[in-house]
Amino acid sequence: MDENQLLNALMFGVLALVMFGLGLSLTWDDFSRLLRYPRAVVVALGLQIVALPLLCFGLVTGLGLPAVFAIGLMLLAASPGGISANLFSHLFGGNVAMNISLTALNTVLSVVSMPLIINWSIAHFAQAGQIVPVQFSKLVEVVGIVLVPVALGMLAARRAPGFAARMHRPVKAFSMLVLAAVALLAMGKEWRALVASFGEIGPAVVLFNLCSLAVGYGLSRASRLDKPICIAVAFEIGIHNSTLAIFIALTVLGSYPLALPAAVYSVVMYLTAPVFGYLVGRPDGGRPQQA
Repeated sequence: MDENQLLNALMFGVLALVMFGLGLSLTWDDFSRLLRYPRAVVVALGLQIVALPLLCFGLVTGLGLPAVFAIGLMLLAASPGGISANLFSHLFGGNVAMNISLTALNTVLSVVSMPLIINWSIAHFAQAGQIVPVQFSKLVEVVGIVLVPVALGMLAARRAPGFAARMHRPVKAFSMLVLAAVALLAMGKEWRALVASFGEIGPAVVLFNLCSLAVGYGLSRASRLDKPICIAVAFEIGIHNSTLAIFIALTVLGSYPLALPAAVYSVVMYLTAPVFGYLVGRPDGGRPQQA
């Protein structure tokens, strides 16, 4: 097994572990809870599926990013909220139950929306033959790596709630540590390319992250949602599942340059999100808001 195969296998395992950890925190009530907040759901889904890809398209076009980085950032914009969104919402007074519910729904919907947005981006930005679009067999692979571990986690939580409660935090902490190690390994492997391209993609990634957080919060407030829900939507929209984006770039599309925007984003978001959280909310001593 060469380095690329090993890295792909590690990414596969890390993403499965992250998705399993998400499943441990989910119940069917998380999906039914969304019915009690239809306006919040409409706003969040509208932002995730329509507004963010349009915002990202405007940024990459206006900044004149090279095609490979433009597609990589569009891939990131199409990815659902990550588990870190729940953490930041918890710390800064958001409605964590709403975050969990939106993450579950967005993760399911992304199985359909991500390939559509990725393939359109490739057709628009790339010249013929440069990058291979997502094929059906690869789509099945993404469905499996996203939905199967989530379903297994939910099944474990239902059949053994005590086990799920004990394992939820350790699995989340371990998966984040392993993810960080794999991300560092991936960046170390292509460190020269990352450093050389940071000047091109760094400003775009930071700007996209800040705009996502601001748009998520601003449009939620304009929709007259309660502030804890506004904070939840902002982090859900502004903190993406960069693990999934990197996985698709490396293993499905087979391109490390496509993964660079998500790799940079996975670092940037831990700097911007706390600042944003202090501006719109305040640390609540670790007590999550409930729906």
